[in-house]
Amino acid sequence: MTTDLYPAARDLLAKLVSFDTTSRGSNLELIAWVEGYLDDLSVPHRRVPNADGTKTNLMATIGPAIAGGAVLSGHTDVVPVDGQPWTTDPFTLHEADGRLYGRGTCDMKGFLALALAAAPELAKVARKPVHLAFSYDEEIGCLGAPHMIEVIRRELPAPAVVVVGEPTNMEAVNGHKGIATFHVTVTGRECHSSQPHLGVSAVMEAVKLMGSLNALSARLWDDVDPASPFTPKGATLTIGQVHGGTAHNIIARECHFVFDLRSPGPRTPAEIIAPFLAECAAMDAALKARAPEAGVVVDMHTDVPPFLPEPDGAAEAFARRMAGDNGPPRVVAFAAEAGQFQQAGFSTVICGPGSIDQAHQPNEFVEIAQMQRGATFMRRLIEWAAES
Repeated sequence: MTTDLYPAARDLLAKLVSFDTTSRGSNLELIAWVEGYLDDLSVPHRRVPNADGTKTNLMATIGPAIAGGAVLSGHTDVVPVDGQPWTTDPFTLHEADGRLYGRGTCDMKGFLALALAAAPELAKVARKPVHLAFSYDEEIGCLGAPHMIEVIRRELPAPAVVVVGEPTNMEAVNGHKGIATFHVTVTGRECHSSQPHLGVSAVMEAVKLMGSLNALSARLWDDVDPASPFTPKGATLTIGQVHGGTAHNIIARECHFVFDLRSPGPRTPAEIIAPFLAECAAMDAALKARAPEAGVVVDMHTDVPPFLPEPDGAAEAFARRMAGDNGPPRVVAFAAEAGQFQQAGFSTVICGPGSIDQAHQPNEFVEIAQMQRGATFMRRLIEWAAES
């Protein structure tokens, strides 16, 4: 008689949620706990850390070290809760009205909990390998996964499929937009605001650049392929953060802003913003002519590739079989690590419990019914891994 994996997954989710793995901090405490859990199952694992060792990816292989396995991939970091009106402790799992509340329940510790709940049985019966691939810093630009993906590509017997467990209501998703994030710093020259001719206002110059981006955003909104499966259909550009100036009566020395560009392809972010970069270069030269210390610097902080539908994709077929999904092809507008796995040559699909509508929100939750569907997915995965 097979056991229901949901109760174990719920308990594991409560433990995972209890670790504050907000991206600005470390995930090492959670990783160490997962390592202890895997040690109890005699499952081998290894870390793929960041440069200074303050964060790490975690890889583990359950079953034989042979080709043809499945990768279950998910990120361990979560977004901040600062300023959000939570009605319960975000780092304590709270159950009510058929939902499990807590930061990361939906995005995406629910999937990690399901994978770990399947591990004890997989460790006993697996004839095909199931690889766990838990990453760091997905929420700030998918920064951790590439190092782990390279290790998987270089050192593991080739997996047949990769399942990235982002929240999709346990439905197979075969495409997502790419995302590039840019940091722009405008430097001017401070002086008294009554003598603006003696200074250079970084804020007022930055406003010009942000106006250009706003105009570009409007053009992108209008320039779309009607057949695009995405919502919104085309590329989108938004300015998410602005910081600048010291006081109302000081000509601002610095203004810093951040924008993101989400594109389904085939145009690259560099192609889309080429005119803006040319404008920044021209402004940089003009500001330096007024004050040598002034200028404009643009830094591409992240560049996550789009995830493209794969004709007759093995991973999509696999996820549909595990999830019992016979629905139409689906894509999502949010970016994920799936594009990075695909770019490395792996057949990839996104499929996980919960809805992106609950991600990053106060009182984030995953429905218990979604976790139960995920438990069924993992039960079928165990059966698949046990087949010779």
